[in-house]
Amino acid sequence: MKLVENITDEKLKEISDLIGDAFVTNELFHEFGTIQERRDLVKKYMDIYVKCVYESKALYVSDDDKAYIGMAYSDEKAIIPQLKMMVKMLFLIPLKYNIRFLKHVSQISDSNKKYTKSTYLEILMVCVKKECQGEGRAKELVEFAKQKALDRNVPLLFDTDMKDYAEMYQHLGCELYNTTTASNGVTRYNLVWNG
Repeated sequence: MKLVENITDEKLKEISDLIGDAFVTNELFHEFGTIQERRDLVKKYMDIYVKCVYESKALYVSDDDKAYIGMAYSDEKAIIPQLKMMVKMLFLIPLKYNIRFLKHVSQISDSNKKYTKSTYLEILMVCVKKECQGEGRAKELVEFAKQKALDRNVPLLFDTDMKDYAEMYQHLGCELYNTTTASNGVTRYNLVWNG
């Protein structure tokens, strides 16, 4: 596993397209319409998000370039890439979607407060190329993240809006400690691994 750095814009676009395709069905984005209707918007959003994670030096890739994980220690989060992301979102995502999306995100964003009072390692995204799914790649990514959390003796936090992913993380040793449902019906699953 290695940090993604010094790549071309084309390679970053390739990575964000892969991750965008994986996130199109994520419940968090149902505000953007049906899966077909939201595809372009989700991909735009994920282009912005992946670039933010990359610029924050928080994007990692497996040695064979088939699996990606974004993660950041809470005391090392890069502010400038996050601000750039917010500005780009305002211009690229139509206002009506942004307002509804941000309203519902704000309803579930505080659900981690049990563990966010001190330093933690947050998982920002996990993505495995479609042809490699079912090969234990997600487990490899999670094990890598667990080691990073152990290196600093901090909890490892996972948030997901997909029940199947919450169950997968539980299978990989994480504890589901909270669920919060926004007024649009999207449920945020908060999980922790405490080495």
